[in-house]
Amino acid sequence: MSNLKKVLWATAILGLVICGVVAYQIYSAIFNPNTAFGNEEAYVFIPSDANFDEVKSLLEPLVKNLGSFEAVAQRKGYISNIKAGKYAITRGMNNNDIINSLRSANIPVKVSFNNQETVEDLAGRIAQQLEADSLALVQVFKDTAFLAENGFDNDNMITPYLPNTYEFFWNTDAREFRDRMFKEYHRFWNGNRKKKAQELGLTLTEVSSLAAIVQKETVKMDERPRVAGVYINRLKKGMLLQADPTVIHAIKKETGNFDTIIKRVLYRDLEMDSPYNTYKYSGVPPGPITMPDISSLDAVLNAEKHSYFYFVADVSNFGYHKFAGSLQQHNRNKVQYVEWLNQQKIRR
Repeated sequence: MSNLKKVLWATAILGLVICGVVAYQIYSAIFNPNTAFGNEEAYVFIPSDANFDEVKSLLEPLVKNLGSFEAVAQRKGYISNIKAGKYAITRGMNNNDIINSLRSANIPVKVSFNNQETVEDLAGRIAQQLEADSLALVQVFKDTAFLAENGFDNDNMITPYLPNTYEFFWNTDAREFRDRMFKEYHRFWNGNRKKKAQELGLTLTEVSSLAAIVQKETVKMDERPRVAGVYINRLKKGMLLQADPTVIHAIKKETGNFDTIIKRVLYRDLEMDSPYNTYKYSGVPPGPITMPDISSLDAVLNAEKHSYFYFVADVSNFGYHKFAGSLQQHNRNKVQYVEWLNQQKIRR
């Protein structure tokens, strides 16, 4: 009987040891640190519709023991509940922490774009920052039914995209991006701004088209209200806008090459038959020649009140312009600029 007791005790002790080992292994798999990078934080971008094998492939360089991660992922039900997005893994995290992060801590990303001239350029810029690909973005940007429903067309389809920095989840799709931009556009056009546009006798789209010209004419934000004032004065007097950037846009549009760099508009260019040629057609062009940023839009809405009708680049203060109220004074100012162009051998 004593031998049987010994066997039972030995078996019990062995069972406890085995249970202890198993418990320790489970505890270690769940709670021991399992990161393999030296930085404080690493990021994982999980695509939409990714399967667990793809997730493992993304994590392989970041974890010490992929097997233990998979075991915990299975136990916690993560394998069948993968979510797309950008996720952070902090150095020293254990498998439990990693999976909790991948489950519920989708991190917003900052998405920025500047003054793109076409929706294709915008799509390329956004596709570098979000999961949405450029082809899908272009397709929703050009959706004729959507444009018509919202009062836009092929000429002014870039109007609702206001250059700025926005927060999105990385896995935002093309349609979600477009719809968010339209919301931002309508948020920008509050009652006060709409009232100012009405007082100027301009539609919201015309404000954007005029602001795009201002954007192209000067990089100096403090000068934009003055430049805008020149164009407002011309519109009120029934003069042609005669804005060189619109002619450059007409050339690009006709050739289909928006990468063309034109530093000097020639007299022959002014004869181009295009609704964007403001030397030939009166009023505001049918759409923006670029995406104006908020400073240019507000420059038009708060245009400086003055008596100037002309301006030309100031070669003694680069970036700024010389303004004139008469054509005679403008022509005198222009002589200096033309001489400078010739000295620099800028022919085109």
